Amino acid sequence: MLFNSLEFLVFFPAIVVFYYSCPKRYQWPLLLIASYGFYMWWRAPYILLILGSTAVDYWVSVRLHRSSSRTRRKRLLFVSLFLNLGMLSFFKYSQFFATSISGLLAAVGLNVHIPSSGLQLPVGISFYTLQTLSYTIEVFRKNAKPEKHIGIFALYVVFFPQLVAGPIERPQNLIPQLKSPKKLDLARITSGVRLMIWGGFQKVVIADQLSLGVNFVFGTPDGVSGSLVLVGSYLFAFQIYCDFAGYSNIAIGAARILGIDLMDNFKRPYFSTSIQMFWRRWHISLSTWFRDYLYIPLGGSRKGRARTYLNLLIVFLVSGLWHGANWTYVCWGGVHGVLLVCGIWIRSTFSNGVPFLPMAARRALATLLVFHLVCFAWVLFRATSMGHALSMFETLFLWKNSDIPFSIPSISWPLVALGGIVLLLVEAGQEWASRRDIVLLDRIPPVLQHAGLMLLVLWIAAYGVFDRQEFVYWKF
Repeated sequence: MLFNSLEFLVFFPAIVVFYYSCPKRYQWPLLLIASYGFYMWWRAPYILLILGSTAVDYWVSVRLHRSSSRTRRKRLLFVSLFLNLGMLSFFKYSQFFATSISGLLAAVGLNVHIPSSGLQLPVGISFYTLQTLSYTIEVFRKNAKPEKHIGIFALYVVFFPQLVAGPIERPQNLIPQLKSPKKLDLARITSGVRLMIWGGFQKVVIADQLSLGVNFVFGTPDGVSGSLVLVGSYLFAFQIYCDFAGYSNIAIGAARILGIDLMDNFKRPYFSTSIQMFWRRWHISLSTWFRDYLYIPLGGSRKGRARTYLNLLIVFLVSGLWHGANWTYVCWGGVHGVLLVCGIWIRSTFSNGVPFLPMAARRALATLLVFHLVCFAWVLFRATSMGHALSMFETLFLWKNSDIPFSIPSISWPLVALGGIVLLLVEAGQEWASRRDIVLLDRIPPVLQHAGLMLLVLWIAAYGVFDRQEFVYWKF
């Protein structure tokens, strides 16, 4: 079920009404049933995968808690890792590995066909797999106690607002909230509705409008000019941000209405002054997951500079592969890893930066540079193959086809420009407020807040793209 669908507009208010009307002891079962129904709306048989993952990790966690043997605990953790990552690999990467191995063998003269599963990728499998793994790893490390109530644990795995695209929650934050009964809180509901409206605006007004232009540019790589590729990369940068940040805001807002606080997933990443800062602000739940469960176990920054750089490169290559079964994603992750390593090296070598420029100018130049580096890397992310990406880069950097008229027929530029201005004003205001430790809404009169929300609702209704476009990260 899509957040930007009529079904969800009926489903969610109905759940909220029943949630606060029923006795408090029935709140968690209602959420569990609603979450299973939410997922099964897409493809019912695939709920068996979630049930299997839930059963395995519940069993493993209980035995981890009972066992004092280090060897046995490691074996139990291996069971969880093997089954969860094995299921993820089978559905997500079997065709990728089969194609890659077949291509490698063909390059040396061996024509071997390696069959793949051919099954459709289950929605959200990358997200709920990482969430359940974080649970078993935290129990293994004794940072969290296993949840004895299997119903509460099942709800932790399948909680519908963040089930299919995060934020990826840790058990210490989410499970205690799921266990406690909730009272109707109008302030929380108002805050949640505000977030959902803003997320909807980002998705159906900005992201889905931009997708029309992005699809045109990337869909005809041989028939566009270098200038059009440049504009297309900018458009995609804002499309994917508004798409994923929009999803996260709707998820966080929906959970807040239900009395549950999810972690922030985005903090104005395009205002970053370094690649390192970008990844502290973009998809925060995934970045911290890889930091805590891969980067630090590899040694983090504790084993010298060279090992630190290697660990960072490994993490970003794995992160790229996590995003999708395509070499473009692996290269995208590798590019970000190299950019991050280079940034760390430059800052450690040239600590004074550009001393003859004022701090504001240095920050502005750094922000502009980081934004363009991220935009160029997005070309890899959006391309359908490495050949497609190289063709786009060739057109861009050689400024090819300059005689082709600049035209994106499927996009409404006035709407895009106006939506971009609204987005920039909101994000810039939030950035300004965060640097001064100010709550921006406290500075805006309630009348203006309500008027702004009503305008957004009217804008969504009048100019939103309602053609059931899935969120970009649903395919991951």
